[in-house]
Amino acid sequence: MPNFEEMDQARKLLGLREAATLKEIKETYRELAIRYHPDKCKDEEKLACEEMMKKLNQAYELMVTYCTDYAYSFREDAVARTYPYDEYLRKYRRAWFDGP
Repeated sequence: MPNFEEMDQARKLLGLREAATLKEIKETYRELAIRYHPDKCKDEEKLACEEMMKKLNQAYELMVTYCTDYAYSFREDAVARTYPYDEYLRKYRRAWFDGP
C-alpha cells in the first residue's frame, strides 16, 4: 500500500483537491491523457510528453487502486457526515410535521 507522500504527489500531479470522487479522478486523468498523449505532442516535445504520460499512468493507477481497496463505513454517523445537508433536511421535516 502506498504511503501518504506517494498519494499526495499523485493527487497533485492529477490536479485534484484533497477530496475527490472516483468520477473526478477518471475525468481529470482523461483530460490530462488527451493533453499529454505522445501522438498529440509536437515532435520536439514528444519525449517530455512520453515521460508525463508515464507519470500520469502511475498516479492514476495508484489513485484508482486506493479507491477500489478503500473500506467504506455504512454506519449512520458516517453516512450523515457524507451527506450532511440531507440529514439536516430530514431533521427539519421531522420537526416541521411532527411538532417540536
